Amino acid sequence: MIRGVRLLGTVRAAMLLVLAWLIVAPAAAQTFPKFTGLVVDAANVLPPETEAALTAKLEALQKDTRRQLVVATIPDLQGYSNEEYGYKLGRDWGVGLRDVNNGVVLFIAPNAPAGQRGARIEVGRGLEPILTDALSGVIINTDMLPQLKAGDIPGGVTAGVDAIATQLRASPEEAQARLDAATKQFDQVHRRSASNDSGGGVPFGLVIWGVILLFVLIPLLRGRKRAGPWGKRYRSDGDGGALPIVLWSIANEIGRSRGSSWTGGGWSGGGSGGSSDGSWGGGGFTGGGGGDFGGGGASGSW
Repeated sequence: MIRGVRLLGTVRAAMLLVLAWLIVAPAAAQTFPKFTGLVVDAANVLPPETEAALTAKLEALQKDTRRQLVVATIPDLQGYSNEEYGYKLGRDWGVGLRDVNNGVVLFIAPNAPAGQRGARIEVGRGLEPILTDALSGVIINTDMLPQLKAGDIPGGVTAGVDAIATQLRASPEEAQARLDAATKQFDQVHRRSASNDSGGGVPFGLVIWGVILLFVLIPLLRGRKRAGPWGKRYRSDGDGGALPIVLWSIANEIGRSRGSSWTGGGWSGGGSGGSSDGSWGGGGFTGGGGGDFGGGGASGSW
């Protein structure tokens, strides 16, 4: 039993070191543009008049609906996929109201080579039933990408903002009709291409499990095999419950270290809708203390 406890302590220590490296290193390396307003043109691709017009629209949307839409142009995704960068940016900026998480981030990354420039609509959990993955995909592919491909970046961004704002302002009946139409269109036109292009990098959770398997569990199993048959070793040492405890500890530590689930964009949104009695804190363009983004939305490239 003592040997089993020591084994558990050693494995937990190794696991925590691996997790600390995987989690802290990317976070330390990644930086986001400063949240200076509802339009953050960090890539310097929007004319002043376009930025002013977009800001006015977004402020009016926020005032009228208590939902926050933020637009950003990103000079460098720092090696991240559109999807991963999108929800991390939304979390970092705290877009949306606290508790209801009714924020949306629309960003483009225009500085990559042709064919790799990205556009992303990242949807807070509270708005996923209203702005689904299917509708987000239709907005990007139908409203934004044709203009972006033609070199009209201001026009493409404005078209995306207008389409999102229309859905967020719509009555329940109008919103549902748009969702139904988008789902049908997405099924007919985009579902096959989306399944072919869905690879946006290996999910972070799989990386964690892979490293733990490689550096912790496999050496542990090899050590057991060298010591003798599994059944005999466990019976003789009295630590038969050690391996299940180790596995439970790994899952528990991962859950505690992540703090929230990592959900990919399925088809329809999850999350919960609703209204809030909260306020927008210190000003018209500040985040509302939300930032609960789980991967809902859609991406495109040009």
